[in-house]
Amino acid sequence: MSARSKRESRGSTRGKRESESRSSSGRVKRERDREREPEAASSRGSPVRVKREVEPASAREASAAAVPVVRIKRERDADEDSEPEREVRAKNGRVDSEDRRSRHCPYLDTINRSVLDFDFEKLCSISLSHINAYACLVCGKYFQGRGLKSHAYIHSVQFSHHVFLNLHTLKFYCLPDNYEIIDSSLEDITYVLKPTFTKQQIANLDKQAKLSRAYDGTTYLPGIVGLNNIKANDYANAVLQALSNVPPLRNYFLEEDNYKNIKRPPGDIMFLLVQRFGELMRKLWNPRNFKAHVSPHEMLQAVVLCSKKTFQITKQGDGVDFLSWFLNALHSALGGTKKKKKTIVTDVFQGSMRIFTKKLPHPDLPAEEKEQLLHNDEYQETMVESTFMYLTLDLPTAPLYKDEKEQLIIPQVPLFNILAKFNGITEKEYKTYKENFLKRFQLTKLPPYLIFCIKRFTKNNFFVEKNPTIVNFPITGLGSGMNYRTSR
Repeated sequence: MSARSKRESRGSTRGKRESESRSSSGRVKRERDREREPEAASSRGSPVRVKREVEPASAREASAAAVPVVRIKRERDADEDSEPEREVRAKNGRVDSEDRRSRHCPYLDTINRSVLDFDFEKLCSISLSHINAYACLVCGKYFQGRGLKSHAYIHSVQFSHHVFLNLHTLKFYCLPDNYEIIDSSLEDITYVLKPTFTKQQIANLDKQAKLSRAYDGTTYLPGIVGLNNIKANDYANAVLQALSNVPPLRNYFLEEDNYKNIKRPPGDIMFLLVQRFGELMRKLWNPRNFKAHVSPHEMLQAVVLCSKKTFQITKQGDGVDFLSWFLNALHSALGGTKKKKKTIVTDVFQGSMRIFTKKLPHPDLPAEEKEQLLHNDEYQETMVESTFMYLTLDLPTAPLYKDEKEQLIIPQVPLFNILAKFNGITEKEYKTYKENFLKRFQLTKLPPYLIFCIKRFTKNNFFVEKNPTIVNFPITGLGSGMNYRTSR
């Protein structure tokens, strides 16, 4: 056989073997497909079983993926002023070392109580914002926020001051670690920031008067505390100190529940006067103060705002004008009205009187014409009922000449002599630009506490003159219901 025929025979046998192998592999493949069809059909026929097997794994993966997302979101919220981080971790089942740190903060010994002063307005010393204000308990300054970019956070990192107090929630925090501090030794700081009084403590204020010791070692009597003169507010300080020692008024404002639920119209700023006066009253009577004096800064800012700058800190004012405005503004802010609705202010200070007024003819008219005018209805005496918050007393004219020793004589007058103005008999002439009137006053109802305003200053075209007359009044043998307090 030739070589060519041998190659052709070998090629034909190889082709037969490849075709057989392909046919056999195709047959095996078809048989395997037929075997798999029942399994696929059975799997398609039971979708519930497959779903139950797959769902727990996916649910576990979804819950595992949701946990860190929720935790991160809550921690971001806690970075501002929401719930403390330890509560967030407790909700997620994690209470670790940071909870122990909140009870064992290593920076409590850096607190400097001698520099803490909560009498000033609660605003950030950098941004001047009232929102989310914190006090640094190391240097006493106020800062805003405690987030990563907040002024309090930057201050804590820059100066290594770590203990801060939220001035609104009264919670303590450690920065920059940002965890809440829980320690009973800090309770004295929160009490200075916001003093509170129970009904029993208020009832015993006048029974158990005793000296208290401030943090700097000085002793003081609660209620008899000095008010700082910021610039020219001494006229207001005298009025505020006098009012703080009127027991019914004091007791009312020492307990915040008495007035905190009073409803005011939207946008009304006058209620700020009530809140600030209550805060000042509680600070004046605080037996656990850090210092023996109080700054009426927030109170006076409310006065400037509510009086529309009529009374200011930087400018001297008249104490009587301030007293009159303050009592009426306080009465109005508490929901009182002129006639019907009463408040603690009117219950304590408001009395009533009758005012008799008679018009006088012009002094330059002839006597006969004066006699004729006096018979007219216009010149007959009229009477009106009026209320009052205080009584104005007039002093006798001071002497013009010196005595034999070349010294000015300082006269003295009893209080009851100048009170004769209100006996219903004594008449006094009052002059206006056009007309003259003769008036007399008769008291019909006395309030529990009388305020006397003694007019010492007279103004003429050249200068203001002070009357030095000394007013003597009894301090012994008085009835139990009478109280006297003087302010010069």
